[in-house]
Order: sequence, then structure tokens, then C-alpha cells
Amino acid sequence: MSKEKLSKIPKLNMSVLPTPLHKLENLSRGLFGNVYCKRDDLTGFAFGGNKTRKLDYLVADALIKSNDSLIAVGANQSNFCRMASGAGVVNNFDVHLVLGGSKPDKPTGNLLIDYMFGAKVHHVESEEWDVWEEKGKELEKELSKAGRKAYCMPVGGSNPVGTLGYVSAFFEILEDCERMSVEFDYIVHATSSAGTQAGLLVGRAMSGWKGEIIGMAVSKNKEQLTEEVYELAMQTGEQFGVSIDKENVIVDDSFIGEAYGVITPDGAKAVNLFARKEGILLDYVYTGKAAAGLINYSRRGIFTDRNNVLFIHTGGNIHLFK
Repeated sequence: MSKEKLSKIPKLNMSVLPTPLHKLENLSRGLFGNVYCKRDDLTGFAFGGNKTRKLDYLVADALIKSNDSLIAVGANQSNFCRMASGAGVVNNFDVHLVLGGSKPDKPTGNLLIDYMFGAKVHHVESEEWDVWEEKGKELEKELSKAGRKAYCMPVGGSNPVGTLGYVSAFFEILEDCERMSVEFDYIVHATSSAGTQAGLLVGRAMSGWKGEIIGMAVSKNKEQLTEEVYELAMQTGEQFGVSIDKENVIVDDSFIGEAYGVITPDGAKAVNLFARKEGILLDYVYTGKAAAGLINYSRRGIFTDRNNVLFIHTGGNIHLFK
């Protein structure tokens, strides 16, 4: 019944789904565990990435509520803001981005694409996510005074609406499992703004799946992110009558390095390993650090030859061209 309720929630179809899921044969031979990859870098819209799953629900919600403007917040090289820019323009919204960081002399990477989509960019001289979101709320009020109706989204689109994207993705993974006759013991992914992991946990609770979902933190410490994932999962789960056991919220912050967005040696090695072994391009901010965690767990024997491990490639590889 919960899955049926999910199917009735309005959403767009900007994402090209299902995304591929396949075994990483070369990496599996070199590591403990049978490693598979869910290719959410190939969602097909605006250079792809996991955020389009969230935007399918968020933009549908904005349309239902008769908004005429979208506000997205993030860092200068935000993947979410890049995809929100595209999602807004094709659905006839004015798009405003509140971006943390100085305006560069020459836009590159995601910021370049933001301008190509015609987004109105507002730079904020701060690295604090709370400051960005507060500026977004202030902009929402300013637009309201000007007669506009703006839909303001949090960092990463991680609220109970956006999180539905990864509740749905979890059931897509279960369908992949049935099609491929494989059962996963672990799901590993980069966790940052909490929405992806929270959605997966709600899907886990709804389905009764018994494996572990491991979020490799790339932005915040274990304590803070664990609490944020748990709270968001609980809020999202209320829609389906499920609750989350906090013990199932597994966050590892060992691979962040000095700070969010700072390249780590192990992350860089993981990016190169995936490229040379599988022809898969990761990024240094998110998936490279998550892959470093996956490789570390394998080499430490946490994953064994008896385990099937799913790595979710959440996208972001446009960062390679920053």
C-alpha cells in the first residue's frame, strides 16, 4: 500500500529512468566483494546526476502550487543548482540561484551551465550552508513583494518532497535486483545534504530490505549528518506510515579530508582507479570520496567475496572540468 501511495504522488519525468545497474567486473576482481554500480550519473537531464530524481518531485510540487519562480541554493559549483536551472527553464519558471562564493572572472563547470540556462545568480560571500538558505528565504520575500510567487528549495533539494526521489529510486534498485537475480548486502553512496540517504532508508523501511545503507559523508561530521538524515527520513516516512530505526542510519565521516570540496589523496586515487578500470568518471567532491570509502572497506575486509555491494554513482563529474 505504501508503494502504491508513492506512485500516486505527482512527479515529472525529466529523469531518464531506470538508470543502468551493472557489475564492475574489473574492480570486483581487484577488491573484496562483488561490486556493482547504479549509474545515476546517467539520468539524462542537464548533464545528469542524482538531483534530477529530487527535482522531478520538487518542480511538480511547485507547478501544483502555482509558483512562477524557483530559488535554489548551493555552492558556486552546485550540481543541484545546475540541474534546478535546467528544470526551471524547461518548465517556464524564472530561476534564481543563491550561490556561496565570489563571482569568478570566468564561469566554469556547473556555473557556466547555470548561465547557459539563463539563471539569475546571486553570490553570497560565505561558506556556511545556513547563510545560503537564509539568503534564499530573504530573496523569496523580496520576490513576493514584487508580485512573484517563488518556490524556495533547500541545499540539495533535501526536504520531504525532494527526498521522495530516492524512496522511488530504492524500489527501482529492487526491480534491478529481480531482473539481474542478485541481492545486495550493502549500498554505498556519498551523503551530503541528507536527502539521498534519507530516501533510501525510507524505501528500506517500506520494503523490509535487510541490507545496510552506508553513507560516506563528504560535507559534515558523522554526528551532525546522522541526526539530519534521521530527522529527514522520519519526516518523509510519515507520509507512508513507516518509522526509521536510528541504528540503521550509518554515516562514516572518515573520508571527508580537510573540508567539504577539498580534494583528498584517497579520493583522487579512487577517481583514477574507476576511470582506468571501468571507464567510469567520478568527481573529487562527492563520488570520489565515497568510492575511497568503498575501496577502504574492501581492503580492510569489511566487504568480503561473499558480499554483493552496490555503489550509487550520484553524478557530479562535470566538476572534472571546473
